[in-house]
Amino acid sequence: MDKILIHGGHPLSGSIKVSGSKNSALPILAATLLSREPCVVHGVPDLSDTHYMLQILAHLGAQVERASGTVSVTADKVESVAPYDVVRKMRASVCVLGPLLGRCKEATVSLPGGCVIGDRPIDLHLTGFEALGAAVRVEGGDVKVFAPKLTGAVINLRGKFGPTVLGTDNVMMAAVLADGVTVIEGAAQEPEVVDLANFLNKMGAKIEGAGTRRVIIEGVPTLHGAEHTVIPDRIEAGTFLVAGAICGKAVTVKRVEPEHVRSVTDALTRCGFPIDIADHSISISPNGEAKALELITEPYPGFPTDMQAQMCALLSTSDGISVVTENIFPQRYMHVAELKRMGAQMQLEGATAVIQGVDRLLGAQVMASDLRASAALVLAGLKADGITEVSRVYHIDRGYEHLDEKLSELGAQIERVKG
Repeated sequence: MDKILIHGGHPLSGSIKVSGSKNSALPILAATLLSREPCVVHGVPDLSDTHYMLQILAHLGAQVERASGTVSVTADKVESVAPYDVVRKMRASVCVLGPLLGRCKEATVSLPGGCVIGDRPIDLHLTGFEALGAAVRVEGGDVKVFAPKLTGAVINLRGKFGPTVLGTDNVMMAAVLADGVTVIEGAAQEPEVVDLANFLNKMGAKIEGAGTRRVIIEGVPTLHGAEHTVIPDRIEAGTFLVAGAICGKAVTVKRVEPEHVRSVTDALTRCGFPIDIADHSISISPNGEAKALELITEPYPGFPTDMQAQMCALLSTSDGISVVTENIFPQRYMHVAELKRMGAQMQLEGATAVIQGVDRLLGAQVMASDLRASAALVLAGLKADGITEVSRVYHIDRGYEHLDEKLSELGAQIERVKG
């Protein structure tokens, strides 16, 4: 099992390009199942999660070709069953339910299992499918949906902790081939939802309102092939900006949509870091000690839950007491115990972390528990004195394209050790 070793204390400088968005690429790749014609998707990041999605598409009968960051999919014939052995490694595999239901009018997809950051049910996905006229059964670990015909409906997808991104994606993909008009109320507003809607519209769908709380989908009989480039990964961009804040001289993140990371740059500005924003690049510079911060995670356009762990790493050495409240996944604090092993002073009070900034962190052996927690540990290792050893880095490979290599380009002393 691979490990990452970080020799801390080396300043970062220079520029780095952001890869395509994982959370856009996965549903867009799933959406290629909706057409018999070839689809070409550019900017697909080289990640274990995208590899798994391509395996799922191939298992379902699609012809898949990959050349660097471009993927070609032709789903002339499609099976409607995705068993556990195929989907177990990735929770986002549930996003094939919507396109399979829309195309085949039935689907059987194994539940991929739990998630270490807390309960992430798909109840709202299934409620949406039922509203479109599908019968839904969950038995033997499989989700089975069946509909002789899908009919447009008004569906509210707002859940206990806000709108569901994958649920919005899934219902939108099913509804594009339904009879009549579907209205999704309480829709997720994330840029990745907009990116999927743009791809579906290129395929001939009729979707309006993506990026707002109300999405309107007029069903069409069939979809054709399309070509599309995935948007830049806003979480990767945010992670590199925090890396620049933690130990940068001056770091520029290129190929980024500044509006997509507005909440992150606003938070870093409040911490005292000068931010320079251009059309598709953002630069961050040091400015003495980072200030403490009060931070609350919220659905987009609020501060993203996927950046909470990285900010905890930054705030662990900020001046004063910071308070971070996790409103999306209240149990998403597995990184706290590992950061404390490095000398961070953090206390959990329910869904809130109280962080007393310390003068320095010390390198230690730490264990990644999930994707964003692993990124936080790497960032802390860049700041810490001595050597930090991060194990279970397969979590990092799920969502960051060659993270260690990119940080090396900025001057980090970081290496991957084969296990």
